[in-house]
Amino acid sequence: MNLNRVVVVGASLAGVSAIESLRERGFRGDIVLVGAEDRLPYTRPPLSKDALATGLSESALRLREREWFDARGVTLRLGEAATALDTRDRLLWLGSGTSITYDGLVIATGSISRRMPMTLSMPTAHTLRTYDDAELLGRALERGGHLVVIGAGFIGLETAATARALGLDVTVVDVMPTPMYRFGEQVGIWYADLHERNGVRIVCSTGVDSLRAADDRAHVVLDTGETLTADTLLVGVGGIPATAWLTGSSIGFADGVRCEPDLSTGVPGVVAAGDVARWHNKVFDETMRVEHWTNAVEQGMHAAGTLLGESRPFESVPYFWTDQFEAKLRCVGRVSPEDDIAVLRRDETSLVAAYGRDGVIRGAVCVNAPRQLATLRNAIAQRADFREITGSSTDPVTTTP
Repeated sequence: MNLNRVVVVGASLAGVSAIESLRERGFRGDIVLVGAEDRLPYTRPPLSKDALATGLSESALRLREREWFDARGVTLRLGEAATALDTRDRLLWLGSGTSITYDGLVIATGSISRRMPMTLSMPTAHTLRTYDDAELLGRALERGGHLVVIGAGFIGLETAATARALGLDVTVVDVMPTPMYRFGEQVGIWYADLHERNGVRIVCSTGVDSLRAADDRAHVVLDTGETLTADTLLVGVGGIPATAWLTGSSIGFADGVRCEPDLSTGVPGVVAAGDVARWHNKVFDETMRVEHWTNAVEQGMHAAGTLLGESRPFESVPYFWTDQFEAKLRCVGRVSPEDDIAVLRRDETSLVAAYGRDGVIRGAVCVNAPRQLATLRNAIAQRADFREITGSSTDPVTTTP
């Protein structure tokens, strides 16, 4: 197949990585980058941390300057969301009503915030996914008062830590038994203690019964009967893949774009990368979708290679992180509360946990423990014996109930 024009849909980290890799691999045709936001691609992790605390700087957050795109002959179509895809005639339709022809297409549209319908008409309710979201939330936090966070995942807890540093009262509510429950109760309890030591109130095993706005505040009624009055409300209940624009196309999607192991989609000339891609990772013999920085970079590069004719499966040991207060969590591999979980180290300032299934180590969490991270990452890649790694001949050090 001759590639004269490649269109990258999504001004994201995965999209930029794909563009860089296309040029490095010698592609000399046209490249068009389509992005829904009217901004150059930017990095998102600081939006809940440093950038939220110190003030947003668009230039500081940019992944690449405009000159970088110009030097690589990239046509920018920013502020124009993709609305439909015609894979038969190879046409991408935009919100402006115009269309772009393509020979190759990279789907890198990432995720959008999951919404709670009851908050849609509440001016005090926020989500945090984009630069504009962070700008609105930052202005709200400047007013001080009480921040209520619904959802004790990365975004919710990182924002809670940032808000405490700014002097706000903070309450975090989650339906699960502990914060960050995806890592198991042991890790969740450690993080609950961390936040409570720093003045954050954690309310778990509790749902939201109703919400109402009054006097420029949000009144959050919990299913326990307690009412929280929030000057600012953040809904941090996860993201969903940005695939609605693919409806009616021949691209298969369900919780992400369904990809072959090499990140092709089964449709000629179309690949996917980043948060939006669901593929079979042979390292774990598991179909997965990973919403983190390193994966976006690596998949963007790999998808570009697939588009140019390479046919190698994308295999990786996922790696991601979160910084909250003085705790730097680094996670490698796959983790689940259903795994065997061995806590190898735990004190007030650090934590190390290994995750195993069917006798094989598959994941690890290291908080303020960089040396153990490197060792466990190698063990995961080698599919090492879980009991040997945890030093237990019968049972893990501790396991989930």
